[in-house]
Formats: sequence, C-alpha cells, structure tokens
Amino acid sequence: MPGLLFILIALFVGSGCAALIYEVVWLQLLQLLIGSSAVSLAVLLGTYMGGMCLGSWLLPLWLSPRQHPLRVYAGIELGIGLAGLIVLSGVPRLDHFYAAMGTTSIVFRCIIAALFLLVPTMLMGASLPAVARWVQTNGQGVAWLGYFYGGNIFGAVAGAVLAGFYLLRLYDMAVGTYVAVAINVAVGLAAWVLAGRTQHKPATDPPASVGRSLDVFVLVAIALSGFAALGAEVVWTRLLALMLGATVYTFSIILAVFLTGLGLGSAAASRLIRSHFRLALSVCQFVLVAAVAWAAFSITNIIPVPGFDPSLPTNPWMVFRMDLARCVWAILPSAILWGASFPLALGALTEDEFGAATTDTALLVGRTYAANTLGGILGALLCSVVIIPQWGTQNAERVLMAVCAISGCIVLWQAIPARQAVAGIASAWLVTWVLIFFVHPAPWVALAYGRLADRFRLVAGKPLYIGEGMNSTIVVSELDNGVRYFHVSGKVEATTETFDMRLQRMLGHMSALFHGNPKSVLVVGFGAGVTAGAFTLHPCIEKITIDELEPLVPAASTKYFARENYGVLHDPRTQIHYDDARHFVLTSKEKFDIITSDPIHPWVKGTSTLYSKEYFEMCKRHLKPGGLVTQWVPLYESDFATVKSELATFFSVFPHATIWNSDASNKGYDVVVVGQLEPGPIDVDALDERLHRPEYRAVVQSLSEVELGTAREILATYAGRDDELRQWLDDAQINRDLNMRLQYLAGWNVNFNRPDAIFLSMTARRTFPVDLFVGSAGRMEELRRRLAVQVGR
Repeated sequence: MPGLLFILIALFVGSGCAALIYEVVWLQLLQLLIGSSAVSLAVLLGTYMGGMCLGSWLLPLWLSPRQHPLRVYAGIELGIGLAGLIVLSGVPRLDHFYAAMGTTSIVFRCIIAALFLLVPTMLMGASLPAVARWVQTNGQGVAWLGYFYGGNIFGAVAGAVLAGFYLLRLYDMAVGTYVAVAINVAVGLAAWVLAGRTQHKPATDPPASVGRSLDVFVLVAIALSGFAALGAEVVWTRLLALMLGATVYTFSIILAVFLTGLGLGSAAASRLIRSHFRLALSVCQFVLVAAVAWAAFSITNIIPVPGFDPSLPTNPWMVFRMDLARCVWAILPSAILWGASFPLALGALTEDEFGAATTDTALLVGRTYAANTLGGILGALLCSVVIIPQWGTQNAERVLMAVCAISGCIVLWQAIPARQAVAGIASAWLVTWVLIFFVHPAPWVALAYGRLADRFRLVAGKPLYIGEGMNSTIVVSELDNGVRYFHVSGKVEATTETFDMRLQRMLGHMSALFHGNPKSVLVVGFGAGVTAGAFTLHPCIEKITIDELEPLVPAASTKYFARENYGVLHDPRTQIHYDDARHFVLTSKEKFDIITSDPIHPWVKGTSTLYSKEYFEMCKRHLKPGGLVTQWVPLYESDFATVKSELATFFSVFPHATIWNSDASNKGYDVVVVGQLEPGPIDVDALDERLHRPEYRAVVQSLSEVELGTAREILATYAGRDDELRQWLDDAQINRDLNMRLQYLAGWNVNFNRPDAIFLSMTARRTFPVDLFVGSAGRMEELRRRLAVQVGR
C-alpha cells in the first residue's frame, strides 16, 4: 500500500505539471479573444477556479464509491488531455465568430470563457477527490491526502517554470499544449494499469445527509484562508511585478515561489502533525497575520532599498536569481503557512464527531477543496476589482491580515475551552491591530520607476499624483526644473522633455500629414494624451477615438499635461473606450483613416498582443481606403532580436512600410513605423504648402516646439524601409498570436540597452529613397542634402 501511494504522489506531480502548463496556455490564449483588462482577467480566473470548485464539489455526488478510484482518476486525466486539444483548436477558430458578434458584454465574455474552461477545470478539480477514496479518513489517511495535495502543487511549480522559461520561450502554445497532453496521457494510462493490478473494496454509498456532517466552522475557516491566499497573491504579484519588471519571467518566478511554499507547507503539515488539528489550524492562521505583515514590510521596505540596479547585469539569469531570492524572502513564509492549512483542515474534519459520520473520503476532500477554492476566487476577484482600486494595496494587505485573524478565531473557538479561547482571541486581535498599524504604502519612487527606482532615487523630484487602479498604478512626478513625468506601473510612459514630446507629436502629426485628409483616428493608449491631442489641431479631423485600459489615466493626464495635450479629453470630437485595445479592435465595427499606438513597452507581459501579425492584420481590416497605421518601436531597453521581430512582423502585414527616427541627433532611441493601405510617394511640395496654410498654424507651432516645423525637417527623419532591411531581418522571428514570441524576446533582453548600436546596424544600408519623395528640384535637393548628412554620406 505505501508503495502504491508513493506512485500516486508521482502521478499527482505529473498531473499538477500539466495543469499549470494548461493554465498558462489557456489564459494567454483566451486573453487574445476576450481581452486582458482587469475585468477580462477576473472572468478568466473566476471561470478557471470556479470550474475546479465545481468539480471537487460534484464528483462525490455524481460518482458512487463503488467505482475504482484509480480508473476514475485515469479517465479524468485522459479527459483533461482531450479538452486541452479542443481548447487549442477551438479558440483560434472562434476569433471570427466573436468579432462578428461585435459585443463588449461581460456576460458574453463569461460565456466564452465557460465554454472552453468549465469542463477541463471541473475535471482538474475532481482529480484529488477521486483518488481520495483510496485512503481512509484517519490520521494516516489525512497525511497521505496532504502528500497528494503537496505533490500536485510541486508538479505545478515544475509546470510554471517549464512553461514560462522553456516551452513558450522557445516554442509556442501548441507545443506547450502537446507536452501537457502527453503528460496527461502518461498519467492516465499509468493510473489505469495500476487500477488493473489492485483491488478496491468499495464503501457503501454515503447517506444524503453526510454533507451536513462536516464541520461548517472549519469549512468557513479554510475558505477564509483561501480568500487571504489568493488575495495576497494578487496584491503581491502586482507590487513585485512593478518593482522587478513586469516581464513574463517575473510572473513565472512569483508564481513558482508561491506554489513552492504551498507545496512545502502541505508536505510539512502532513508529515509533522497527526493530532490536535483544530488548534494547529488556528495557530497557523494567527501566524499568517505576522507572515503577511512580514511580506508587506519586505516589499515596501527591503526590496526597493538602494544598492541593486537590475539594469546593470546583461545576463538575464543573474537578474532572475536576484528576483527569485527577493520573492522567496518576501512571500515564501506566508505561502508555506497557507499550504499547511489544507491538510490541517482535512485533519480537523476527521478528529471528532463531525467527521465520524463521513465515510466517503472523496466528500471530505471535495468539500474542503471546494471551500478553499471558492474563498480563493472571492479573494482574487475582490482584491483585483474592488479592494485595490478603492483602498489601495496598503489597505488590501491590512484587510487580508484581518481575514487571517478571523479564520484563526473561528477555529480556535472550537479547539479549546471557551475561557481560554476568549483570552487567545483577544490576544490575537491585539497583535493583529499592532501589525496592521505598521503596514506602510510602497515608496512612490518604486511605484513610479519600478525596477529602476535605485537609479532615479536621488533625482526623482516629487510626486504630484499617485493612483492605484484596476489595471495599473499611475504616478505623475515633477523634477526640480519643472519637467513632468507620467509613469504607468513602474515605467516612464511620457514626459515633457523635448525628446519625448518629439516622439509623441510625431505619432500624431506625421500620421495626419502623411494621410492628407483624415476624418477619423483611433489612438491606442491615452498616455499623457499628447499623441491624441496632436490630432485636435488638424482641421480635417472629425472624430478621435481613444482606447485606454486604465480609467485613471485620462483624468490624471488632463490635470497635469493639459497644455501639452491640448485638452484632448474635453474636445467634443473625442470618444474614449475603456478596454483592452486588441479586444476593442477585434469587436469594433468602425473603420478609421488612421490607427496609431501611443508608447507601450513590448517587454511588459501581455502587450505583445499589440505587436502580433494577427493584430496588425485586424488593424489593416479596420482602415478606410487610403488609411495608415503608425506604430512606436523602442530601441532602448531592447536588443537586436526584439527590434527585428517587431519590424519584421509589421512588414509582413505592411510590406512597403517606412521607418522614421524620433531622435533629433539621429542616434538611436525609438522610431515610428508607418504602414499604408495604398502606399505612394510623398509630395514634398504639397506637404510644405499645406503647412503654410493659416488653418495649420497651430500644427506648425506644435511641431516647431520639437524642431519639426518644416516639411524638410519632418521628412529628414526618414530612417529606412522594408526593401533596405530585408537582409538585416533574415533571422527575425515573426510575433504570432500562438507564440507571443516578442514578449519572451523582449523580457529576456530588457537589460540590453544599446539603442545607438541597433540604430546604426538597422540603417547601415539606408539610401536616399528616390521613389518615395517627389517634388520640385530645389526642395528635393535640400532634402537630399539633409538626408546625406543624416546618413553620413
């Protein structure tokens, strides 16, 4: 029997590994369809965990104990593998149907998520209750159930690392799915073979009333524990991703550390504690109050301390090791205690008269797992959608500490005599309130500059505004010289510095001038509003549609950057949609003359969906005749492979696209790529004549402020086009929806900061484009001289 149980633990390790690979792939895959806003992510998370909750709750009711547990488990694993193939095949095919519906309804997003996730996640949730029928509801049996749970979590750690650092970095979602399916099939077949070689003595069907025999106080306590655990994961992931850099690798590290703690805690509790489970569970929850306080203190006072600049090492593994150490230091203690809570709750339900009537181990495990999962769903959703936006991360951590204390009080009341319980509860609450008082907000410099906070600590100026929204943390700061910075989730997105204003106004003015007579424009990302504001100065513009993910952004930008963005928020032509940009483009029925993207860093997890071939094709379908797309491409905090991927992907949809350099000194910093539906020559005379019209006086003034006040100055920013870069892009990797190659490339090389070298290499074959510019001899000669100086010939 022990030998078989060890084999089952090994199978659960494999099952957990496959489950985490699926989770990474499925959530990433469905985000392409329903978006990556906080609401969409809440829908996905709620559906995913809700399915697991339902599966663990319903299996004991649907399947008789007479069924061989290992055959049931084998069927579950094979079913999960089949579902994985269906999801991989079905989601991309649903794209056109979903787009045709043209709806942004949350209900419809829930239906889509449930359509693909509910069945496989129910099967995942049912796996532990199914195998639980193989053990008894005694101390030794509870220990093995804890081992199963811990083994499943250790497998999940392996899956998180395997998916994040190997399968999706080097391959794609299809390969990740096939690996997970192979693991499911191997586990399922192994379980089936074991079932054929072992005898099962079925218990009688449990009475209908057995569910009421379980101690509701313990179930409530473990639900509150799940609430605190998943709520804390949301809060800490947000803060740590902000401070460490929100790459896909950072999220994988945070998840792996959290899961490792859960697995260690479950294994330790199963091994060390065989009695007095209620008392142990209550003590565990009280200690969690201190552990959460420790994590809060570490994240706000230790991790952001001076002395480490993650942008200095060029080897990503050095940074990953440091990030891993900081995550372990902060969140591992809490995760260990939450991991221990599950087997302790199982033990508490079997140690007295409440558990005596529970002959069906699957029911015991299923109810406990369902309660814990349901609490986790509520904790994650409320923290991400309500608590953080309303009260901030500081108060969210305080709420979670109070929840841990309440959970401990509920169990302690039953664990010891009433008089001792009252004294214990009073002492616990006194300590809780003292610790809550010492939870501080994160330093504003860390919120503003994220992973580069140490570099800017002494020259950061002062904060003018700090806001924590559902999707992002917003900071507006001002230097001593009056220059203002706009920060989103630890990154500088816009400033009033001339070089930044130049880029933002190029995206707006150049788009409108190259089109000639645009009526409608879509701006992806509000930012400081400068790009969108540039369009308000063009007399032909009739409608400015802006898609912004975070509702806090437009109001903050309007208050502090109104002069630079010309009050675009209050312009009667402006219409704002709050949604994930890809989802908006996918579901919109409207077409535009211009689609332009305000700066969005490609190394940030999730943003590569706005640089994919399929996204650019969607944008192309939403252009009116003669329309164009302009896209920002950063050369800083990037490397050759990343820039090549961005350009090659854009050129694959707009084969005659052109590149324009925003840097006034003709060195590398960032560039603008312009793709047109109907590419043609640029008439230098016509452009110059338009800029001299009275109605364009404001446009010229706006451009003159960034040294682009004439047609020659604008066109002299030309930096190349597709045919000149063909050889340079030979080894470029195309960023596709099903591989999201860019976020792995960009995240891996975010510390490779040599924009000048990239720009020089990119423009090495640049020549004067004789077929791109037309005009009078004098103007063409002057432009040729300007470009000759720029090129260095």
